[in-house]
Amino acid sequence: MVAVAIGATLAVPWAAQADPAPLAGFDISASQGVPDLAAAKAHGAVFAFVKDTAGVAYVNPDYLNQFRAVKAAGLIRGSYHYARPDKSSGAEQAVYLHDHDGKWFSDGMSLPPALDMEDTPGAPPCYDMPPQAMVAWIQDFSTTLARLTGHNPIIYTSTRWWKACTGNSTAFAGDHVLWLARYNSEMGELPGGWRAGFWQSAVNGPLPGNQDSYFGDLGQLRGLTTGG
Repeated sequence: MVAVAIGATLAVPWAAQADPAPLAGFDISASQGVPDLAAAKAHGAVFAFVKDTAGVAYVNPDYLNQFRAVKAAGLIRGSYHYARPDKSSGAEQAVYLHDHDGKWFSDGMSLPPALDMEDTPGAPPCYDMPPQAMVAWIQDFSTTLARLTGHNPIIYTSTRWWKACTGNSTAFAGDHVLWLARYNSEMGELPGGWRAGFWQSAVNGPLPGNQDSYFGDLGQLRGLTTGG
């Protein structure tokens, strides 16, 4: 298990007694520019993630403008880092994200940064890392980010990738929120002992960028922003 245990990210967002309707959101990168986010909010968006960094050599050139637009629209927001375990250590990439505006703010609207774990076109599957090494890399990133921000990262991944590349590790299920990637009408099987958190279900739809949902109510979502 990751040694750091931090407030808001300890509780997996889930209402066991009655499942509320998922909250709508989206995630964007440089591909989307700065969309009409006031219209997105009017269409029901509650939260958004913005790609910030990848590896240790890429920063989204539109990140600051996109993040400011998300903030101006009054959306709950978070940044995400695209992991490249083949390029440097998890700790180095956590520092890179933090040094390039991937911070957490105690404003009641900022989600913990997210870590995007998936294969990269042109790179070997699982970056040629055995599951034990991949889990250690993620732990290294998480421990460092928690030290810098006070929060464990949200972890973005697919069930297929997590099973293949971490051996379906359950090391993060208790204190990291899952952001599942599965383009389907149903979430399907969840990896690694997780319960439902965020779900990226489509690459396009009524909101800008990728279409996301949060399985919890607004109070639970806001709970992730406060550390309480």
